[in-house]
Amino acid sequence: MFHARRPGGFLALLAAGSLLLGACADDGTADDPTASESGPPRETITYAYEQEFHSYNNNTTGENATRNAAPLQRVLTGFWFYGEKGAITPDKDFGTYEKISDDPLSVKYTINDKAVWSDGTPIDCDDVMLWWAFRSGKVKGFASADTTGLRDTRIPDCEKGGREFTLVYDKPFADWVAGGPGATEMMPAHVVAKQDGLSEEEFIAAVRGADSQKLEKGIRFFNDGWVSEGRLPDAELIPSSGPYKLSRLDAGQRLTLVANDRWWGTPAATPTIVERFITLDEQAQALQNREVQIVEPQPGPDVLRQLQSLRGVKVGVFEKYTYEHLDFNFDSSPFRDRRLREAFARCVPRQLIVNTLIGPVAPAAKPLEVRTVAPFQANSAAVVAASGSAGLYERQDIAGARALLRKAGKTGLEVSIGYQTPNPRRTAAVQLIIEACDKAGFKVVDKGSEDFLDNVLPNNGYDVALFAWSGSTLVSGWASNFTSPGKCDAQNKGSNNGCYSSEQVDRLIAKLNSTVDLEAQNPIIGEIEKRLWSDLATIPLFQHPGLSAWDETLQNVVPNPAQSTITWNMDKWQFS
Repeated sequence: MFHARRPGGFLALLAAGSLLLGACADDGTADDPTASESGPPRETITYAYEQEFHSYNNNTTGENATRNAAPLQRVLTGFWFYGEKGAITPDKDFGTYEKISDDPLSVKYTINDKAVWSDGTPIDCDDVMLWWAFRSGKVKGFASADTTGLRDTRIPDCEKGGREFTLVYDKPFADWVAGGPGATEMMPAHVVAKQDGLSEEEFIAAVRGADSQKLEKGIRFFNDGWVSEGRLPDAELIPSSGPYKLSRLDAGQRLTLVANDRWWGTPAATPTIVERFITLDEQAQALQNREVQIVEPQPGPDVLRQLQSLRGVKVGVFEKYTYEHLDFNFDSSPFRDRRLREAFARCVPRQLIVNTLIGPVAPAAKPLEVRTVAPFQANSAAVVAASGSAGLYERQDIAGARALLRKAGKTGLEVSIGYQTPNPRRTAAVQLIIEACDKAGFKVVDKGSEDFLDNVLPNNGYDVALFAWSGSTLVSGWASNFTSPGKCDAQNKGSNNGCYSSEQVDRLIAKLNSTVDLEAQNPIIGEIEKRLWSDLATIPLFQHPGLSAWDETLQNVVPNPAQSTITWNMDKWQFS
């Protein structure tokens, strides 16, 4: 699950909705040789995103974010992707896969014989081995965002140049259909192996032997070497396996993608896609000025009205798997004390936040009752019933919160709320929390910052974190959010940012991930939610409504509720 960074991943996604519109961003056309006075040429489509692309590798703890995953959807392909309506969709251009055994669970994968990286290197066994090394967690040192499912597999049975392999699981895995490498997960092993001076055979052998020492430089490069510090890494370090390849990063302005001439599938419909970095409160104005053709601002009543008033623009409000929440810091904050977590949960005005910030766009919205299943999913009612969470902390209780603080001897306790800025809707939410919880005896401090997702969140520099997770239908997608971390540091805590830990929840998550029967999953998820509420691991706030708008002359623009975002099919976008 990307942070909605915005991640995201879950991904962590996150910025707030637009309540007020500011001045539009510089369109940057002065140094763009393809631009013209009449707007972008037909060979270029530009879309807006609120945060700057930061890494070619979104599989690490620090970079598992939608800001990276979204533009990479059609740069780094795999056996599956989140397709229309967020469905797990096989990518037959990349290859095929099938379950060949239930006991033990075994899935056979075959990479397309035509599959090559954009530098001409075949996509084969060494790439599979790199993927398995970091996703399984069995080769130490990789800062992998998630090892769910793969930690229970045996090492793939492929050799140099091989394009077939079988994943054999030691136990059933509920999400086996998405267990193999999906979009943005298969990374170029030949680039990593070069860091250690290893041949393809030597690299495969080192992974087979879990030889972290022999792979030391490559692992370090995997964790940090693909991070973009204002510019893209050298072209030979970032080959493509999809219809587009990364071309240029202009710091603070745009990311440019161009068609990959080594792509073996259907060519991209439009030669150039540009991602413009435009804050959420400026995106509607940028679309109105035709500086961009596609926007996905976080919903707010004013921005919705503005978009609906534009001529020649299609507007869509839709359901998303992204949800807003407050996370406690269990590592180094006063909220290690459950009494204080409960006091804070009692004073947070969840209903008021929903009514004020979400209701004008999604009138049926209400405070979230569970974290792991979206309200629009078919099993939502069953999970809520099993969790007993209906109505919990739905309305604020200032008197109850004040009494808990007094009993704990913590009246006047100063606590900080961290979140990514600029973010008008989050800033408004934090102000509502300050007004309510200060009455209960807290002294809440707004610690919103531009480096929250890059630095503050990974390093636990907050008492409470306000952000969102961008998810999907996969039950294993949120497992690492609540699984006890081995160590509470940026490299080892996975997606469990606050370092919440519960042996009971760990056992329930392991049981859930081994439960293939969908109906049998619901009571287990309900038990997990019951424990998360009892521990007050987090405070869920609301499900994000999605809002997209695009120039009506564009074809094949399809919003997506999952973490792949609207870019999931960018290779099909074209002008009519």
